[in-house]
Amino acid sequence: MTDFGAIDALLSSAGKEVALPPVEERRRLREGLHLSRAQLAHALGVGASTVGGWEAGREPSGEVREKYAYFLEGARTKLDASAAAEVSAGAPGLGDDPAEADQAVATDDAGGEVLSVPEPCVLCGQPARHQVEGFAQHLDPAECGTAGPAQPQKPAPRKESRQPAPAGRQRRAPSGVKVVPVGRRVQAASDTPDLIGSAVAAVLAEHAGDVDAATAALVKRAIPDAMALLDHTRKGGRYDVIAHPWLPDILRKQTARGADQIWEARPKWTRPQLPAGRHEVTALDINGAYLSALKTHLPIGQLEHSTGNQHDRRRAGVHLITPPAWDHDAVLPNPVGNRDEPGPLWVTEPTLRLLLRLSGAKYALCDPPEIHESWTSGATESLLEKFRTVLKDARDRAITDNDEVTLEYVKAMYSKFVSTLGESNYNRELYRTDWMHLIRSQAFANLWWKAHRAYDEGLMVVRAMGTDELHVTGDWRAVFPEGRGVTEVKVKDVYTVGTDQHPAPEPPDSPS
Repeated sequence: MTDFGAIDALLSSAGKEVALPPVEERRRLREGLHLSRAQLAHALGVGASTVGGWEAGREPSGEVREKYAYFLEGARTKLDASAAAEVSAGAPGLGDDPAEADQAVATDDAGGEVLSVPEPCVLCGQPARHQVEGFAQHLDPAECGTAGPAQPQKPAPRKESRQPAPAGRQRRAPSGVKVVPVGRRVQAASDTPDLIGSAVAAVLAEHAGDVDAATAALVKRAIPDAMALLDHTRKGGRYDVIAHPWLPDILRKQTARGADQIWEARPKWTRPQLPAGRHEVTALDINGAYLSALKTHLPIGQLEHSTGNQHDRRRAGVHLITPPAWDHDAVLPNPVGNRDEPGPLWVTEPTLRLLLRLSGAKYALCDPPEIHESWTSGATESLLEKFRTVLKDARDRAITDNDEVTLEYVKAMYSKFVSTLGESNYNRELYRTDWMHLIRSQAFANLWWKAHRAYDEGLMVVRAMGTDELHVTGDWRAVFPEGRGVTEVKVKDVYTVGTDQHPAPEPPDSPS
């Protein structure tokens, strides 16, 4: 019998989602109040990266959407009132008062130790207001010069003043020279050397335009070229990433041909059962998995040991945990991958953060992992950001120009860079086994989140493999953009599983 009361309750609770400002305005409203992503995220009860996603075009839903809309509307009201007061009284704008700025610093809750006097960021050289483990750094990647030049923001609407601008406050020129950060200074973007483009041009000329020969030669030199590019993007940084710090025994191979003790949570999962009927399955290829994973929390200095069931988000490394039970294997892969052995295991920072997030109130998919001991150091997401951005931009241009030589060269640079960070005979300049594990497991965690997104949007997840393969049924194009960019997916294969639930009857025998 139909439960009409339940239907009435459902209809009464349903409603149109609250409208949000355009994407380009969301970041402007937050930055207009001099608030970091971390501050806003703390108030809304989400992660800073989630706020960044909303400012990049993703859409929140449910109660958090209403909270975000409430903040944006309040921010617009506050900025409009400030602009109106500035026009009528000729007073300095929000943030021009040194006392106000000092107060903002004093009450900043973004995390880390607040510096009384800003010091050069260890990553980009620009003034930073926090320090972690003794290193001055920006806690919000959007504020760090390693994130590349900021995109121009749409100015706040305000009435045009007929009075001349006060002394010392000049109108911004309508156009100018695009600049990029280089240490403490900036230089014209056009003056930045294109190491990738010049290398491709030189090798093509050396091989008289032979595409296959040039590609093979470039792939062969991908590792030293990647290290040269990393060195170039790190110019001006106070911390030298080309180092061989002491590593604990858990990060060293147990035998000459064996592996160390770190579990990277590589997924190799297949849905155990599909519903009855015939299903068309699409195998999706996740583009640039390792390239995207370069943006992960990497430890800056030498790893230090600690014990206890606690996690410091300002640090990163490897952790000995007892993983929680996973009761959703029928529809989603286990976040720790296919590990049959029960009990404690060493996992990386991305795996631990994934488990902690899934155990929180928002998802509540498992219990929290139990942390026994850790090897960590002060960390940042921006350590390789300029390096990643240069590779991504070169990859994007190669795709646009149908330049397969550059595309294969760039792929080899970032994939070989990651694979040779450990004990390798091919890359002796940078020995950071911990970074290798963290970047790899970040790629696995990124794939897990794509599987969860597919499931959350109503698709049926069939397989999740490695870093870049996700099999689904349903209208996947409504969930994932199709293309070759690093934020897009492409089709690897399409196949069918099962048979029609009600097959057509066989035709009668022909008369003899």
